[in-house]
Amino acid sequence: MPLRVHVDVVSAEEQIFSGEAEFAVFPGEAGELGIYPRHAPLLTRIRPGAVRLKIPDRDEFEMVYVSGGILEVQPTLITLLADTAIRAKDLDEAEAIKARKHAEEALRNRSADVSYASAEAELAQALAQLQTIKKLRKPH
Repeated sequence: MPLRVHVDVVSAEEQIFSGEAEFAVFPGEAGELGIYPRHAPLLTRIRPGAVRLKIPDRDEFEMVYVSGGILEVQPTLITLLADTAIRAKDLDEAEAIKARKHAEEALRNRSADVSYASAEAELAQALAQLQTIKKLRKPH
């Protein structure tokens, strides 16, 4: 029987995923983090992007979009406390494109009523959602 690790992905609103995985990939601040069972303990922040979970006996990855958060890794348990988490299949591509355009417009105009940092964060989240949708469509 292959080794497995329990993974919990939760946001402030709900628990998005709780179950066993053969391995998991998270969007770390310095690049993707691949976590296998028995990984050394780790506590780190993650950036907006796609979480990919290899579920036993399934060919396709379970994918979840997260807008950022904290990842805690223990040898037999991975916990992701996400700011926002959405199942990749539930992402709305039209909304993500609209959000990207809105953020790009705000960055171009730089009006006093729009903060540059919040426009940048909105753009990063929209781009991460679009990348997650693209990964979901691409065969693994």
